Amino acid sequence: MTTTPAPPHAPSHGSITVVGVGADGWAGLPDASRRALLAADVVIGAPRQLALVPSEARAERVAWPSPLRPAVPGLLAEHAGRDVCVLASGDPLYYGIGRLLAETVGAGRLRVLPHPSSLSYACARLGWPQEDVEVVTLVGRPPERLAAALHGGRRILVLSADATTPATVASLLRERGFGPSALHVLERLGDETDGPDGPDGPDGTHATHERHLHGTADTWNEPPGDPLNIVAVECARAPGAPRLGAVPGLPDSAYEHDGQLTKRHVRAATLAALAPAPGELLWDIGGGSGSIGVEWMRAHPSCRAVAVERDPVRAERIGRNARALGVPGLTVVTGAAPAALDALPGPPDAVFVGGGLTAPGLLDACWAALGEGGRLVANTVTLESEALLARWYGRQGGELVRLAVAAAVPVGTFTGWRQAMPVTQWSVTKPAANGTADDTPGDTT
Repeated sequence: MTTTPAPPHAPSHGSITVVGVGADGWAGLPDASRRALLAADVVIGAPRQLALVPSEARAERVAWPSPLRPAVPGLLAEHAGRDVCVLASGDPLYYGIGRLLAETVGAGRLRVLPHPSSLSYACARLGWPQEDVEVVTLVGRPPERLAAALHGGRRILVLSADATTPATVASLLRERGFGPSALHVLERLGDETDGPDGPDGPDGTHATHERHLHGTADTWNEPPGDPLNIVAVECARAPGAPRLGAVPGLPDSAYEHDGQLTKRHVRAATLAALAPAPGELLWDIGGGSGSIGVEWMRAHPSCRAVAVERDPVRAERIGRNARALGVPGLTVVTGAAPAALDALPGPPDAVFVGGGLTAPGLLDACWAALGEGGRLVANTVTLESEALLARWYGRQGGELVRLAVAAAVPVGTFTGWRQAMPVTQWSVTKPAANGTADDTPGDTT
């Protein structure tokens, strides 16, 4: 067994130390963080953070440029060989700059000195167990992504982008049928400071600059406050608001559509065959209303999807459905497959073909794009496309099934079954290059 030595307690020359700092600034830093800042040649951070460092720290102070991400490699290279301290809010590796720095220079070059995160402070103030809370960040992200986390009885902590975020959250909750939800806005968490001559609160106690506002989304009318805030939500669904579950198979009524929609029961079976896993990428070919891509992304916040739709009106509709159902990150490409596939990010972990199966070269292009272990699922209701899937099934194996759904409907004064068009579904996992499956392209006519 081999062991990895612990990182050094003191940075080596030319190191990068990431110091987490709270709203209480210098007063709230532990000794190790203070020593690192006092010994640094360069301190990099946001202007607000740099202002928290006292004059006794003689390091050169450098403010992050905007946009930040593309500037990081060049800025670090500019100060190579110097001892650099980077200031971060709270825990640098919790939705912070620490991740970007690790990706840029490698985790081995970083020394991270975390501070309690705003999440920790918020749960402490509210008495909420952290393991029972879902966290959604709206820092640099569209507010619609909060919609995917809304379920009755759940607690959510929203990391705010600025002072306007609480009002934005309240508005979104009302629009999504969660107006009765309780809201708590906690500002300047952890900002307990002493005056220059000692504690500045009454009777020698610490003074706190925190502020806690509360109300409901329906009644929220507070003006913007401090930009350093976090929004806590206790989800409560309004009477009559639709209930959207956490598994595939949302009600068809949850989607705006023109009839081009993979219906609920077939959709659930299709997502089961596609088997989304965290971080995976889906190509949804012939997006229609976007339901497959939407529910793929709702499976886990890190799932990604691209919907390809040749009809511009439907492509716009896919975007609206994605935003309404909490996955605004779904990418919509307007174009015809297979030509449109050339510009897609990849390789995909799974491909779903819901339309255009008989387009020349489509299945060949999808199969070629998949890597080892990638999944391909195709649905059809026509005999011509069914025959094509049967030929591919004969060559590549997998599973070929027919899905039939009937719904109870009125028949005069009685009730009978109305059969929907049966759907033929082929699903297959691409084997390794030396696998036993035949890699001969299928017939695309």
